[in-house]
Amino acid sequence: MVGASTRISRIGQTDMTKKKAIITGITGQDGAYLAEYLLKKGYKVIGLKRRSSLFNTARIDHLFENDDRANPNFSYAYMDLTDSSNIIRLVKDFEPDEIYNLAAQSHVKVSFDTPEYTANADGIGTLRLLEAIRICGLEKKTRFYQASTSELFGKVQEIPQTEKTPFYPRSPYAVAKLYAYWIVVNYREAYGLHASNGILFNHESPLRGETFVTRKITRAIANIALGHQKKLYLGNINAKRDWGHAKDFVKAMWMMLQQEEPDDYVIATGTTTSVRDFILKCFAYVGVEITFRGEGVDEIGSVGAIDESRFTRTFGFAPRHLGEGTDIIHIDPYYYRPTEVELLVGDASKAKARLGWKPEHDLDMLIRDMMKSDIKLMQKNDYLKKGGFDLTPSVEDVL
Repeated sequence: MVGASTRISRIGQTDMTKKKAIITGITGQDGAYLAEYLLKKGYKVIGLKRRSSLFNTARIDHLFENDDRANPNFSYAYMDLTDSSNIIRLVKDFEPDEIYNLAAQSHVKVSFDTPEYTANADGIGTLRLLEAIRICGLEKKTRFYQASTSELFGKVQEIPQTEKTPFYPRSPYAVAKLYAYWIVVNYREAYGLHASNGILFNHESPLRGETFVTRKITRAIANIALGHQKKLYLGNINAKRDWGHAKDFVKAMWMMLQQEEPDDYVIATGTTTSVRDFILKCFAYVGVEITFRGEGVDEIGSVGAIDESRFTRTFGFAPRHLGEGTDIIHIDPYYYRPTEVELLVGDASKAKARLGWKPEHDLDMLIRDMMKSDIKLMQKNDYLKKGGFDLTPSVEDVL
């Protein structure tokens, strides 16, 4: 890969009339969808990603036009939110019209294990980007979007949550994001930056990271149905979340930066669903009914009944390995948070009124999208396994 400054200058020389956008966290779910969305709108996009010794660009590889990874409107460079000098250099070289800060240590449970890094990247990292805009003299040119989170509400003070609901964060991740939220507001008021916070509630898709609970569930169900996994271990399945589709949510990000005045917006579907009900809906997609017995850590989910015709239509074979009464779901205290967030549901009335935003996918559409994708993925693995290839599961897949 050539140096970042070379790649940036090459992009800038092709067409100065196009809007230029920086997306941090380009290899994540939101970064991939947003890049695709902006490219379709005629933007020049540079994605910023952390250096890794492993290939991690699968979500964005299709955005390159050919095998030599050339695309006059899309490129990426290395960046870490803990590295001020690198951030300043990239902002100076690219002089973007818009910056979308989507990069973060975004796993809530992990933030309890790595609180200092989470604070540095998610909190102070946002400050570094804002300072880069100011240091480079781009206060009047560059608009800034901050990916905020419904985890700010934590121990909720009212239902549903709006832009006026008091915050009560319940994890190092949420506390770091709280700092980021207020530093964006401060720089907006102190320096006149067009900087907005998107308080996004849970948004999922087939591109969701494999360790997030929704994707963990859809992957596991596909594996269980194919006979490659026997158990699914989860934590608090009574927690309720407002789940939307990431494709809808990235549109809201762009809409915020097109407004004449910056502001902060809740983006949500307005419907809350428990993890338990999400599980039931996903299993129902493949024709499997789950029944629960027991309480707390002793609760177990087992196969109650099977719609064999639906299962066979989905997978091409009968569910002979799944009998009624088979125990599948177990509760593991390892996945409990030290401080739980029991219920989140947002009211996006402000975004709907001012931005004209509305979700185009409901929960059933989201589940169908995720299940179809993971079934296809696991069928590919099934084909490889039958061909004699060793598919040892990742340690993180087990965890």
